[in-house]
Amino acid sequence: MLNRRHFLAATAATLAGKLFAAPKDSTTPSPDLEKLGAVALAEAKKLKATYCDIRIVRLRDQRIGLRLSPDRGTGKTLSVPNVGEDSSFGFGVRVIVNGAWGFASSPLVTKEEIARVTGEAAIIAKANATIQPKPIELAPVKAYRVRWETPHEKDPFAIGVPEKLDLLRNAAEEIKKNNKVFGSTASLNIRSEDKYFASSEGSSIQQLILQIYGNLDATAVDRQAGISRSRSYVPTQASAGWEYVPEMNLGENAQRIREEVVEHLSAPAVKPGKKDLILMPNHLMLTIHESVAHPTELDRALGYEANYAGTSYITPDKIGKRIASEHCTFVGDRTSPRALGTVGYDDEGVKASEFTIIDKGIFRNYQTTREQAHLVGDKESHGCSQADSWATVPFQRMPNVYLKAGPSDTTLESLIAGIEDGVLIDGRGSYSIDQQRYNFQFGGDAFWEIKGGKKGGMISKVAYQGRTPDFWQACDGTAGPSYWRQYGTTGDAKGEPTQINSISHGCSPTRFRQINVLVTD
Repeated sequence: MLNRRHFLAATAATLAGKLFAAPKDSTTPSPDLEKLGAVALAEAKKLKATYCDIRIVRLRDQRIGLRLSPDRGTGKTLSVPNVGEDSSFGFGVRVIVNGAWGFASSPLVTKEEIARVTGEAAIIAKANATIQPKPIELAPVKAYRVRWETPHEKDPFAIGVPEKLDLLRNAAEEIKKNNKVFGSTASLNIRSEDKYFASSEGSSIQQLILQIYGNLDATAVDRQAGISRSRSYVPTQASAGWEYVPEMNLGENAQRIREEVVEHLSAPAVKPGKKDLILMPNHLMLTIHESVAHPTELDRALGYEANYAGTSYITPDKIGKRIASEHCTFVGDRTSPRALGTVGYDDEGVKASEFTIIDKGIFRNYQTTREQAHLVGDKESHGCSQADSWATVPFQRMPNVYLKAGPSDTTLESLIAGIEDGVLIDGRGSYSIDQQRYNFQFGGDAFWEIKGGKKGGMISKVAYQGRTPDFWQACDGTAGPSYWRQYGTTGDAKGEPTQINSISHGCSPTRFRQINVLVTD
């Protein structure tokens, strides 16, 4: 039965499809989107706003999963699929009136509603101006009229759900081909963001951003010993189309994690103490995210962001000072191919770029927006403004943050060869970090012992802890460019109300000396 809610959703989806449709190879925004954007800009001018921007956004999110596990009563394998899809469509308007911000949004995308909501944003700005200590100051930005999209060949939403489930079923069944494997799961997520931005400074920008990522999990059980162990395969999360899926190699890696999860069952616990570590890219990405990317967000460093996950130990007095070893150069980048945080332009119309955060251990730059740039003496924004939907306010979010690769002749094998007693850690595990990103503890997904310069068998129950500056000072080598990989995190939360960001962090296998290793589980 079609009710009013379904009718309105269908109508909105049809309108969104027409608005964001564009001829193939078009380099300019849809004329219909530009007409809608012009309504907000004209209304804001009437209301004496010194600045206005509007974002019209359509979001789609498809989640497909399949779980195989034994039925308690019969022992037969149960196959449980899970398919979900969400979409939303609307717009948000920001204005500056009397030196203060005002923001309002609506899911009804019409000229009349855009005019009304722009007026509402102006009223909010005037109210905010009564308590605004200083007028908002925006760094200059060039005006662009352009259409940009994630490079892709095949629309992932055009591939049928049955084909996607077959892909996941084959991988999950491959994992289960050992009677010690209790359960297996396979999942695939697809996300698209159609976005139009127009500003009173002359920009008109249409973008299509695609993201695709998957996951395999295996759980093995030793009933006699009363223990269970897990192993995961997380392919590089990517901004790409369906053509990326074969590159995930789900079948091949399903076989590998099946073998490793069984080995993990009998792996002895690590012997605690000071050890050298080799951290693989799919593990180190999370350490980079928590101990480098978050603390170099300027709002955290200045104490403006504190409620959600704390502030930062990297305060402005650290600019120009050493906070890591000479082997550590970190870059903020919204241009890297296939990275989750890669866009053409941020949500203030700033063209995506690359900038140095830490240069050979010396802290150089924070992540900034147009409003923040002058607070640290910058003349322009680093393009780090983003909102997670049309209904939320853009604010400072991290870009992709990378650790640059080492010399081309530095290999994983040469890093291992230089270790007498150590551990190689692969994949993400549980972690904790304090409110200033200063003290931390990280686990992983799989661990191998290193003895006498050689990688040995799997071990278990490994975690390491340290102080952030000491940890990065202990870095004495990272493998060359051929080993460099990027991995994403798709649930980076910040702000109140909470907003979610997706970004990638890249690195090569990296060595750290004499880190405190714990036994955990």
